[in-house]
Amino acid sequence: MKSEAKTVLSAGVVVVRREGREWKFLMLRAYRNWDFPKGVVESGEAPLQTALREVREEAGIRDLEFSWGGEFRETDPYNQGRKIARYYLAETAETEVTFSINPEIGGPEHHEYRWLTYAEALELAPERLRPVMVWARGLLGY
Repeated sequence: MKSEAKTVLSAGVVVVRREGREWKFLMLRAYRNWDFPKGVVESGEAPLQTALREVREEAGIRDLEFSWGGEFRETDPYNQGRKIARYYLAETAETEVTFSINPEIGGPEHHEYRWLTYAEALELAPERLRPVMVWARGLLGY
């Protein structure tokens, strides 16, 4: 009897901050891949809890305000249909990002971070994140 592969759910946050009258989006780079802070939802953990944990672990950001409530947007399945990522939108006043050491790999998971305008973030974002970017832009009101 053949079992079907289960789809893995990741959860993360599209972290934004105001810079003057403009919104900046936090994107993290691991090797050549740009993404928002996110990680796998652990057993017994709610997706929003995962999202908060991942932002703390991957970027060192603790000050998040979910002004748009618990709304989220999920990606279409990716990685041969085995993964889906759910993103929430939150604002921070923090500007510094601190990469923590992942004990499983002996170093940080990411190599670089950038605070980007919508256009800059859209340019770096992989195709699967573009609908998430459009959704976030709509919630931000522009």
